[in-house]
Amino acid sequence: MNLIADNLPTFLAGFRTTLQLTLVSGAIAMIWGTVLAALRVAPLRSLRAFATAYVELLRNTPLTLVFFAMVLIAPQFGVIAPLGFWTAVICLSAYTSAFVCEAVRSGINSVGIGQAEAARAIGLTFAQTLSQVVLPQAVRSVVPPLINVFVALTKNTSVAAGFAVVELTGTGRRLSLANPGESIWVLVGVAAFYLLITVPSGIAAGVVERKVAFSR
Repeated sequence: MNLIADNLPTFLAGFRTTLQLTLVSGAIAMIWGTVLAALRVAPLRSLRAFATAYVELLRNTPLTLVFFAMVLIAPQFGVIAPLGFWTAVICLSAYTSAFVCEAVRSGINSVGIGQAEAARAIGLTFAQTLSQVVLPQAVRSVVPPLINVFVALTKNTSVAAGFAVVELTGTGRRLSLANPGESIWVLVGVAAFYLLITVPSGIAAGVVERKVAFSR
């Protein structure tokens, strides 16, 4: 227990990096994932095909392999991302956006087809129908699964520890090497800081889900 107190600033530094990775990657994934969801329900087959291929590829590829592709393969095509925080953000955002897309798409599909037909009948375009009619109705059912996606993102940030990012897992590894006899307390400290993000997020997801169920 003394190890956690003695190394609290180190734990806090790792926690701050993990939180930054979660927030920045989550924001980018939310935007890109929503765009992908719109493409998946777009009237143009080519757009649907692109979004479907992207989502299926990323969802079925291990996150570690996505990191390796960005670090080892992308530079061969002239795409060189600075190793560290921003490489992790790119990989986490690209990976998580596929899951955001499916969550948003499920919400879109939950809205009655009559709503979209009515919007088209009064002359709204596809983009206007989606943004002004469908998405506002889909938001309530989308929020709980999206929170779960971002809880998973928080835990996935640990992969960045293997690619020159000193977040919570990387901090724990360094402290374990420096204090081999107290590795259990290092793991307890790392787990506790992860729980500071994931537990409130899980509670929020439950509250929103209950409210959505009551409103229905």
